[in-house]
Amino acid sequence: MTATVKGPASYLPSIEKKYGRPVAEWKDLIRTSPLTKHMELVAWLKTEHGLGHGHANALVAHTLAEDTAKDA
Repeated sequence: MTATVKGPASYLPSIEKKYGRPVAEWKDLIRTSPLTKHMELVAWLKTEHGLGHGHANALVAHTLAEDTAKDA
């Protein structure tokens, strides 16, 4: 039995399908952006890259959580 993916990670397959870029590429963009605040990054992805709010929010949340876990 496969566990259901929950939270921001549940959006990742649909992000790749809809926007045609691998999640790793989106994460690299987020990490190299001069912006650091969650909502600033979400707004930037929406305005500069045309992502919907839910997808942008999921990418930022997932990326920042990963980075926080690495620093811990």
